[in-house]
Amino acid sequence: MGTWSDGRHPGSIEEWVFSAWSPDGSLGAVSGHRIVGATAWYWAALARQGRPLLHITDFEVPVRADPFIVKGEAMWAEHFRDDPMTQWTVGNETYASALDDPTEALGRAYGVPTPIAFDLEWYATGAPTPIIGDHVDGYEQVGVVHGAIEVLGEPKIELVEVPGARWHRWTDLPGEPMGPRPVPTASAHTGVRAPFAFPDATILDLVLTPTGWRTR
Repeated sequence: MGTWSDGRHPGSIEEWVFSAWSPDGSLGAVSGHRIVGATAWYWAALARQGRPLLHITDFEVPVRADPFIVKGEAMWAEHFRDDPMTQWTVGNETYASALDDPTEALGRAYGVPTPIAFDLEWYATGAPTPIIGDHVDGYEQVGVVHGAIEVLGEPKIELVEVPGARWHRWTDLPGEPMGPRPVPTASAHTGVRAPFAFPDATILDLVLTPTGWRTR
């Protein structure tokens, strides 16, 4: 796998993001976190056709000795490296905000608190490729995802070898904003959406296409 490392780059602003989607584009999930000094940002979403967006953000999580455990108020999440560059466990257990209009996620994101849990296994199916950006190093990688997503009051969502992708990036220049990952733009915007507004005033407005998450 070349010189890439899944491990922490001490002193860097650093980000890990995992995603999965159904082949028909009706369902997509995202889970990510970024370490910014002594604080971590965590964000996640479950987007489905005909259902409210389930949106999760916590941008004031103290960084723990194990930086891959993200524990905030009424929220636990974990990105656990089972096998470097090959397998990760992606989990959370928290309350999502159910939003009938995904655009509300770019504002106060007030919605119905909804218990949710991810229990997913992410497996690489290809070699990492570099992410090119100003002041930012990193790579992205394709994979498949197995596991389950549970939403209170609904049947368990089972994912069996659905497509997935992930990225890992970092910067050693704390004064330079990392910004959201420059995901390719969708040619049409008809899929389910998962928008996020970050504390540095940047926005990541994801839309699901048959080939995965893109930006609007």
